[in-house]
Amino acid sequence: MELRGVPCIDLEKTASKRKSCVVSRSFGKRIERFQELEEAVASYCLNASEKIRSENLVAKAVMVFVRTSPFQKQFGFYSNSRTVDFPIATNNSIEIVKNALSVLKVIFRKGHRYQKAGVMLTGLTDAENNENLFSSAKDERINRLMRSIDNTNYRYGRSTLSLTSAGVRKSWSMKRDYNSKIDTADFYCLPTIRA
Repeated sequence: MELRGVPCIDLEKTASKRKSCVVSRSFGKRIERFQELEEAVASYCLNASEKIRSENLVAKAVMVFVRTSPFQKQFGFYSNSRTVDFPIATNNSIEIVKNALSVLKVIFRKGHRYQKAGVMLTGLTDAENNENLFSSAKDERINRLMRSIDNTNYRYGRSTLSLTSAGVRKSWSMKRDYNSKIDTADFYCLPTIRA
């Protein structure tokens, strides 16, 4: 009936809010040092917190996960994850990074060559409904700071303003040698067809 033009299912007019936000990547090279893994997790936390702020959400918990490649026989396979709950739901990048890095210290095992890491923000709710007994003027200053960082990064490019724990050189980042030269995600890079 749909093919004949008779609608059978009503169109959903309100988009449902997301329940979680995941940022994870495979590394361009295997990572053995804690500092590189720390930079990656901090960078992923910054991206995830920016995403939830753009949707006006706050997170109740952060989960950090790491894993090695299951195909590297000589080093053995290792995979682990941990979750930490926030006392008060937040979208503050600094708070999220601080908690994620404390979790990473617990799950990191020396001697492994890590292939992938990631973070997941869970328990997402509307930021407007996040008023609580312990809210203060400090919270409003932090919210203004986060808005300023987001506006600057939007205007001048991602990671223009960042935390030092996210690193500068990022030698662990994903390899992009074989990406096509035309970025179809950028509207202005799409080819123009003329008749």
